[in-house]
Amino acid sequence: MVVVQRSVSGLRVAAAPFVVPGPTGVAVRDRLKQLTAGDVEVLRLVGAHMGALASRDLRVRCADGLEHSADSWAGRKRALTGVSSSRWAGAVTKASHDQWALGRRCQAAHIRGLEAGIGMLRHRLSLPVGERGSKKAPGGYRSRREWHAKSRRLAALEARHTAAVADWRAGRVRVVRGGKRLLNTRHHLADAQLTQAQWRERWEAERWFLSADGESGKRYGNETIRVSPDGQVSIKLPVALAGLANAPHGRYVLASRVRFAHRATEWADRVEVNRAVAYRIHYDTRRGRWYLTASWTRPVTQSVPIEAALAHGVIGVDTNADHLAAWRLDPHGNPIGRPRRFFYDLSGTADRRDAQVRHALSRLLNWAKTCGVAAIAVEDLDFQAEKTREKHGRKRHFRQLISGMPTGKLRARLTSMADATGIAIIAVDPAYTSKWGAQHWQKPLTSTTRRTTRHDAAAVAIGRRAQGHPIRRRTAPPHDDQSDRRGHRTVQAGRRALGREETRPRIPGPRTRSVPPGRGANAGDQNAQNRSGRSAEHGAWQQDSLPLSP
Repeated sequence: MVVVQRSVSGLRVAAAPFVVPGPTGVAVRDRLKQLTAGDVEVLRLVGAHMGALASRDLRVRCADGLEHSADSWAGRKRALTGVSSSRWAGAVTKASHDQWALGRRCQAAHIRGLEAGIGMLRHRLSLPVGERGSKKAPGGYRSRREWHAKSRRLAALEARHTAAVADWRAGRVRVVRGGKRLLNTRHHLADAQLTQAQWRERWEAERWFLSADGESGKRYGNETIRVSPDGQVSIKLPVALAGLANAPHGRYVLASRVRFAHRATEWADRVEVNRAVAYRIHYDTRRGRWYLTASWTRPVTQSVPIEAALAHGVIGVDTNADHLAAWRLDPHGNPIGRPRRFFYDLSGTADRRDAQVRHALSRLLNWAKTCGVAAIAVEDLDFQAEKTREKHGRKRHFRQLISGMPTGKLRARLTSMADATGIAIIAVDPAYTSKWGAQHWQKPLTSTTRRTTRHDAAAVAIGRRAQGHPIRRRTAPPHDDQSDRRGHRTVQAGRRALGREETRPRIPGPRTRSVPPGRGANAGDQNAQNRSGRSAEHGAWQQDSLPLSP
């Protein structure tokens, strides 16, 4: 459980901004064109055979649960080696272990979501019916009927939580090879606009296994699925399908050749020196095309210090459901130029949504390079605790809105794309950025020729927080005299200066440069007189020394 720190006034203390580390891996993809009928048949047979072995191994791994050990892992690998090969067996067992670990993490996230819902239901059920809520917490339910329905839902969530916790403690993880969503689509073929044959083809293709991990020191970095520098693809056939080989040593060479359009030089450099490259072959049933994906790890690069990244200013970015609101700030936190908006449409398929996000981020990065800015500030958003049905039960549109915002995917995409351009990504705490941005920056930045939205003002607040400046803006200085009857001035005091948000205190005595009698030019040059110290007008007053004799 994360403990939220709050100040004396009750506001949440914002966490310090940090530079997001770059990606640790790279993946490129190319289409396998001009495949013959024999190539397609071999790929289908190998995928189906290895997919059946992967399903069997995953069932054994889930049955082991928390009792899994290195010995059991070695036993599973020996059982698979006899019907495939040692490297195929290693790839299958590693994939099963990773799938079980992923299911374990999802199970923990599900338990946290149930606990959040149960806590909210108990809070609202404890309040009187019809009690109004506040900005920080919702109130009671509107009617006795709704209260009774929510009490039944509380009992259902508690039962789910008990079962989930029991599975967690026992190490039981339920995993569906091919995806639970696709499995449930079988019962809704009309809604998915699929026939039973089309669904079956997609289901079988998703359960195929045509993946192989790389190994440094081996030829071209991979012995199972090998791709030569000129693009020739060959596969080490399992023992059961060794009769289909068309090359020595039980290998099958495809007629297609790959040519990676992205990061081709980096891939070729690794292949030439036999460094590890992992490959995956998959079939897109919607397009009827085969693809090969190459991936490899990269050394973790040292993050740029945040001071160096902010030397030339920053671009603050506010993430919204349909666009990115961005504004450029100079090193002192002042907005420069006009705000920019980069729109995207998140409707349609997952591939289309991903393309829309990449297109918007590409335009953002191109604008940042044009401005000469080396840092982009984004919010470190996480809506997992805010999407609960119990907290925003009647606000269905709001729940759909925050659920549809691609916060995690957008930040991961932006970090990966910015790493190639040399632009640092700075994550800031999202606390009060929209509220304070609209309160302090929306009206001052609005003119007769420019309409500033709340999202534009939030972008300014995000950029200022990344730079370490306070978001709240000082009021305008008095324009008719030098007194402080209109409030404090726009002087930017230090963030830790006491009383910096208060008006200037009243100091007794003259407030102007006029000199009272006896202190000005009529007093003569006091420093030239027989005195033991400097004058009070120029320094601290000192008393004459006492005489040594009476």
